[in-house]
Amino acid sequence: MSAIRILSDRVINQIAAGEVIERPAAVVKELVENALDAGATRLEVEFRHGGQSYLRVEDNGGGMTRDDALLALERHATSKIVETVDLDQLGTFGFRGEALPSIASVARFEMQTRPPAAAAGTEVVVNGGKLVHVRECGVAPGTRIVVSHLFQAVPARRKFLKSDATESAHIIQTVRLYALACPRTAFTLIEDGRILFQSPVCPTLEERVDEIFGRQFSQDLRPIAAAGDGLRLTGLIGRPGVSRATRHEMITYVNRRPVDSRTLNYALIESYATALAKGRYPVAVLFLELDPAGVDVNVHPAKREVRFRSEGLVRGFVIRAVLQALREQPATVPAARVPSPSWEGGAGNTGSASALAPSLGRSSLPVPVAAVSPSPETGPVAAPQPARQPMDAPAATSLASVAPLPSTGLPRLTGWRFLGTAHSEYAMFESPAGVVFVDRRAAHERVWFERLQAQFKAGAVESQRLLFAVPMEMDAISSALLLDRLGFLQRHGFDVAAFGRNFFRIEGVPVWLNSADAGNFLRDVIGLIREGHLDEKRADLANEELARLAAQKAIRLPDTVGESEALALIAQLFACQQPHASPAGRPTHFELSRGELRRRFQK
Repeated sequence: MSAIRILSDRVINQIAAGEVIERPAAVVKELVENALDAGATRLEVEFRHGGQSYLRVEDNGGGMTRDDALLALERHATSKIVETVDLDQLGTFGFRGEALPSIASVARFEMQTRPPAAAAGTEVVVNGGKLVHVRECGVAPGTRIVVSHLFQAVPARRKFLKSDATESAHIIQTVRLYALACPRTAFTLIEDGRILFQSPVCPTLEERVDEIFGRQFSQDLRPIAAAGDGLRLTGLIGRPGVSRATRHEMITYVNRRPVDSRTLNYALIESYATALAKGRYPVAVLFLELDPAGVDVNVHPAKREVRFRSEGLVRGFVIRAVLQALREQPATVPAARVPSPSWEGGAGNTGSASALAPSLGRSSLPVPVAAVSPSPETGPVAAPQPARQPMDAPAATSLASVAPLPSTGLPRLTGWRFLGTAHSEYAMFESPAGVVFVDRRAAHERVWFERLQAQFKAGAVESQRLLFAVPMEMDAISSALLLDRLGFLQRHGFDVAAFGRNFFRIEGVPVWLNSADAGNFLRDVIGLIREGHLDEKRADLANEELARLAAQKAIRLPDTVGESEALALIAQLFACQQPHASPAGRPTHFELSRGELRRRFQK
């Protein structure tokens, strides 16, 4: 049995680095937080090769003396707290004193720093946890830190890093989150010598959102401001009907700290329960302020998770505030400019908003040739010919443009008669056995799901070029994922071309998709990829998930339906492999037998 021994400080730091520094973006996060805690009003971040070979974070904050610079490289050395009670009144991003020694133990670390009152600065160089030198240097007031050859001391960790594009995307997303948190600080982000964004001081949150995420993202948002019970909520929330397939654009902050909070996420989802379809998620940038003693940020090594002392109070407050904001402001009124959060001197400004219902198109399912047997009352059912759209015309979600199911093999529904619709959602049929009620949307989804799934599997997806390309702007992580999967999308009917950093042009779409929905559909696809639900390496599962999403987008139900269309729908439904449930598992129909009807009427 080996003897028990105390680990060296170098090994301890490298173990601690595994908890705090898991990828280059984590290095950037820690250094940016230190710069903001030092009072920086200008911050510049530069990186190369996904941050693995070079990272630089430079600020104009308070800087450090020689003694403080050396002390900062010791574990648990911090200026943020002194006693345990200080954890209940944190007003800074960092507080543990683990970041700098952890980084210096797994990379080459160079720090130049100078307080404004000092005549000269201090340069400290550490390589893999070993001090190389400490000397005076000339540097502007503030701190400049360069991290190179990341994880050179722990090569096993480098094997778990993703591609340069993916790591770069995480760095960009991290800097954007902190730029949103601090509109009064100017941010510059440089990758491989090229400026990605350069945002000056912004007086309003909306202007910073425009700078960071682009106009396409901000135009779907409206302001929110509410206070009460010791809580304050400000920020921007999406209009009803604006949604995503995943939660990645639900951005939440607690006391300026970007966090992943189940309490805030579920409060947002619950607030939009009647405004969004099931399985869809809202878009939001929310800032919650409360007494630091009411939230525990010392839960996770990366400080991304928090716990509230009164979860129910926070949840209820957020739900009430969001619902009130959604009710008040008319959708046609332009959103007011949102002042910076109060910790930066701005005053909250509440706009008003009301629900905006998503519009439905007027297309219906094409009628298959000889899909049903004529009933004595209606005579033969005519089958309209599919209308083809010119290849250079904009796509217009004409469901008839997709070839109908073959007539062979469809059931002959002898004795069936269409009775009408109820509440525009349900179709009623008289059958020889009783009365059948059909959920029109669920039935359409099942038919389209199996149709598209067959097309995807056979690689026979018909595409249509657009006369006017649809521009699309995405965040950095989504852009990297999209670039890696352009071939996969092309095989499924999309023609997407890169058009600058994080910008794309949709030049072709499948014939079943409306060009106006193409951008949102691709965002949903990328969201599923980020969630791990759509892996192109597992073709069958990827095709099934994509067909499930596409089936929802392909449907535009008219308020009224004719007998021929209704009978065609029920015939195509019963020709499916699994006609009794939608792709989401909801029932497509149920039947009241003659016996059940007699029992109900006590005959």
